[in-house]
Amino acid sequence: MEHFFIINKRRWFIIVETKYEIVKETLRKEIIDGKYQINQKLPTESELMKRFNVSRYTIRRAVGDLENEHYVYRIQGGGMFVQDWQRDWTADDTNKVIGVISTHVADYIFPSIISGIDSVISDKGYSIIVGNTLNDPHRGRQALLNMLDLKIAGLIVEPSQSALPNPNLDLYRQITEYKIPTILFHSTYPELTFPTLLTSDKQGEQRLIEYLFQLGHQRILGVFQVDDQQGVDRMQGMLQAYQTAEIPLMNSNIIMYQSADSYSDIIKRVDNALASPITPTAIACYNDQLATHLIGHLQKTGRRVPDDISVVGFDNYDMAQVIAPTLTTVEHPKRQLGRDAGQMILKMINGEEVTSKTYDVPMIIGHSTKKLK
Repeated sequence: MEHFFIINKRRWFIIVETKYEIVKETLRKEIIDGKYQINQKLPTESELMKRFNVSRYTIRRAVGDLENEHYVYRIQGGGMFVQDWQRDWTADDTNKVIGVISTHVADYIFPSIISGIDSVISDKGYSIIVGNTLNDPHRGRQALLNMLDLKIAGLIVEPSQSALPNPNLDLYRQITEYKIPTILFHSTYPELTFPTLLTSDKQGEQRLIEYLFQLGHQRILGVFQVDDQQGVDRMQGMLQAYQTAEIPLMNSNIIMYQSADSYSDIIKRVDNALASPITPTAIACYNDQLATHLIGHLQKTGRRVPDDISVVGFDNYDMAQVIAPTLTTVEHPKRQLGRDAGQMILKMINGEEVTSKTYDVPMIIGHSTKKLK
């Protein structure tokens, strides 16, 4: 009986293996023959199960192999799509172009970063091509594909919506497979091992909140963008400051928003918080850009900064030190990060080892904060 069981077990395995191969090879042939076009969505797992009369496991195994072989790619929550399986993204040794992809090219930080990169690589005969994702992973995917099609010498990328699941992992895996020198800045994804250039966001925010504590503020409103890891880290820094100082978290309030939210919507939520029975005496903003918008709104609605309410930012926006009042914030190493990114990518292109770096963010005390009476 035991011997009979083993034979049947082997027969069952062979049948399953055959079904899996049939699904895989049928889909592969249909992709190659053009039944499914590049970037076209494939049928759902349920539809494929019904078509081939097989289990979900069999479909996932077949499609998983096709993904590993670069015939399909997945978008988190969006389904399976046909990859451009004929592409060759091997770097061109004669190409002297480095791709830089950022979330907001025209934003107040990135011109300095790009300038820093260019100041280093231009001396070695390299130039920059820039992609702008607007913090949208789908735009990020197209930017990556455009860069890879140009067979760039290296990539410097700021991940889009880095606190959320990465729908472009398949492309990053191909970047790794083709050994394209790549650096991530501001944040990373846990599945990736590229060198990184990061800022001490959690520690910087904790430092700002602790400074507000020193001024007597305990009822602090935090306003943080939480689809980026930087914003999540800064929010955690605020919470850590309360825990370290043993001040009840009940005294704090936090507004979480996403990058697609408008400033007007965010400010409405701030107004609602300021109208609550426990009015905040200070506001900690995700960055200086939000802080300057908010200060302008507060002044228009009759609230004086810092006499009525204190405000802190993050990043040391150039305008933050020329507006009235000047902003209490922390320094972002914009140009230095760019120079370091340029030096790192050149080393990687030359086959040299590089080390990730995290920058300290020292505090800058402006006139937007004041000691409580």
